[in-house]
Amino acid sequence: MAHDLASEGRPSHPNQFALLTQRRFAPFFWTQFAGAANDNLFKFAFTVMVTYQLQLDWLSPAMAGLVIGALFILPFLLFSATSGQLTDKYDKTQVIRFVKNLEIGVMLLAAWGFWRSDAVVLLVCVCLMGLHSTLFGPVKFAYLPQHLDERELTGGNGMVEMGTFVAILLGQVAGGLLVAVPEVGRHYVAFACVALALLGRVSAQLVPLSPSTDPGLHINWNPFTETWRNLQLAHGNLVVFRSLLGISWMWFFGAVFLSQFPSFAKEVLHGDAQVASLLLVVFSVGIGAGSLLCEVLSHRHVEIGLVPLGAIGMSLFSVDLYWAATALPVPLAELGLAQFVAQSGHWRVMVDLLLLSLFAGLYSVPMYALIQLRSQPTHRARIIAANNILNALFMIASSILAGLLLKAGFSIPQIFLFTGLANAVVAFYIFMLVPEYLLRFVAWVLSRCVYRYRVQGDQHIPVQGAAVLVCNHVSYVDAVLLMAASPRPIRFLMDHRIFNVPVLGALFRLAKAIPVAPRSEDPAAYETAFEAAAQVLREGDLLAIFPEGGITRDGTLQPFKGGVMKILERAQADGLSVPVIPMALTNLWGSYFSRIEHGSAMVRPLRRGLFNRVGLNVGQPLTAAQVQPEALHAVVDGLLRG
Repeated sequence: MAHDLASEGRPSHPNQFALLTQRRFAPFFWTQFAGAANDNLFKFAFTVMVTYQLQLDWLSPAMAGLVIGALFILPFLLFSATSGQLTDKYDKTQVIRFVKNLEIGVMLLAAWGFWRSDAVVLLVCVCLMGLHSTLFGPVKFAYLPQHLDERELTGGNGMVEMGTFVAILLGQVAGGLLVAVPEVGRHYVAFACVALALLGRVSAQLVPLSPSTDPGLHINWNPFTETWRNLQLAHGNLVVFRSLLGISWMWFFGAVFLSQFPSFAKEVLHGDAQVASLLLVVFSVGIGAGSLLCEVLSHRHVEIGLVPLGAIGMSLFSVDLYWAATALPVPLAELGLAQFVAQSGHWRVMVDLLLLSLFAGLYSVPMYALIQLRSQPTHRARIIAANNILNALFMIASSILAGLLLKAGFSIPQIFLFTGLANAVVAFYIFMLVPEYLLRFVAWVLSRCVYRYRVQGDQHIPVQGAAVLVCNHVSYVDAVLLMAASPRPIRFLMDHRIFNVPVLGALFRLAKAIPVAPRSEDPAAYETAFEAAAQVLREGDLLAIFPEGGITRDGTLQPFKGGVMKILERAQADGLSVPVIPMALTNLWGSYFSRIEHGSAMVRPLRRGLFNRVGLNVGQPLTAAQVQPEALHAVVDGLLRG
């Protein structure tokens, strides 16, 4: 099986923008940028031409946008499963170049269609460009984890999402401006489409090779049976599958707003076509800004704790958009762009749209990164293909629902309100199904908003495979802080009494922490706990233990008990060679969640003020042969002091 190129050594870089200077990312970025721009330049120019310039008895202006959109989405439903197989079977760079060659051919045909004003030829090209995007979709997201490591994946996805929306925006603006040029506008569009296709092919030639992840795969050319098989494959990993549903819901959510912008601008805001374009610009800028913020807020990890934050913002500003839109006065005449911007009430609408889309970016990028990180490399492209199928179905469903709501008498602001409230319900349901999102959100809030949390040595926490994490025990939130430092879920072996603490007990139960009682107190529960811990390691997951056996009462590191040795002995009996990762939480003693001298925890909330600086020092992995309670105690004590 081919290994991911991301596992090899990579030059460090200060932020996600530095990726644009590196060959492993930059040519790929500009290839997908040119493709997205070309898609939208072509589709928007064609839509404008049918709406304003051609008089077609069989295609009315009102239906043109719907027909073009449907023809573009159709290949996603029919051929996503096949494209996922091709991407897993063949070198991804070769697939990219094939797709770019196809784009040149389609754009040459489209240029002929624009030159002759032939709507039938252009409709065929819409479908073919949909096929082009269908083939490129799995490559787009399967390429990144093969060339970026875990610390770069969020930033890389953010750059791609930002680039895609900027390309969509520029493509639509350019298409609208070019086709509107009197007499020769169609010719300009034809040249621009071919030029963008050629530029994309040039940049594709510079994309480095990306070896096949499953060269022995047998292609199933039946799109229906393979689609069902892909969905079943995705369902095999419930966290990944439910994340696919979460992303598809985001496309449902976004499609409702994007599809209603022209009508919203005209009927509610009483603005002209330029106002509708302004809404699209604001929405695109918000998505791009949110996508880029993900790396900053996640400290260059795949931080799915941002997903609930994004969902909260999406609902909050959807609801406020409803209130802002319904409070606007009705003008005497249609507003131009300058008149629209001059009214203060419209700024609230634009801010709501900007923040709504910004939070959508925070919501989607970590989900994409999680899917890429958690999907099996040999099946990754087919998982992405399943995502594209679900996205297409959810977008079609959003159009149907929006149409039904309009027929039922809903106003456009009411549709936005309905969508925002539905988003809250769907998000809550997803987070209950996949509690890891909610847990990471709590960990993110605690480590970013309650404490100033700094992690050193986090590269020692393995991104795959079983390991035992050993840490000092200072407070009731130690487990939450460890969650915030790890790119993967952690199962904790914890004193059973902590489960009686209000709120925290419920949180740890949600995290599937393993309660352990002293052997002298409950021998059966003791053995059950260590068997559960052994099963965690058998499944290749991370297990954390606080070997002091309880929270320190005086701030010093207490002697280690023998639980970690029992865990390693069981692992050895199972034939597992499990590394031990020593850790030390620093400067947490005396904070609200820790005890104090001669006192209890969780009294006087501001006893150390706000935003206390705390830290986690992670040491180099130890082999089982190097671990004894006294020696491990010395290592953790050194991390605590150092």
